[in-house]
Amino acid sequence: MFKEKKLYKSSDKKISGVCAGIAEFFEIDPTIVRVAYALIALFTAAVPCIIVYAILAFVIPESPFPDYQYNEFEQNKTDGNNQ
Repeated sequence: MFKEKKLYKSSDKKISGVCAGIAEFFEIDPTIVRVAYALIALFTAAVPCIIVYAILAFVIPESPFPDYQYNEFEQNKTDGNNQ
């Protein structure tokens, strides 16, 4: 009926998986979230952004599905929908 979404850190890690976990939650490319976060940190204040990232890395739980990574291109390959 209604599928409940939960936010987890991703196994697609660059640092701790926070940005990729957020991207998987919203079903977008993790690179977009990483670049947006870097730009926000660069143009606002880097220290608060680092503190927020550290808090999120501590608070957001690890994914119970360690092999799951949202990648629409890989999904199309495995589904046989190459077009």
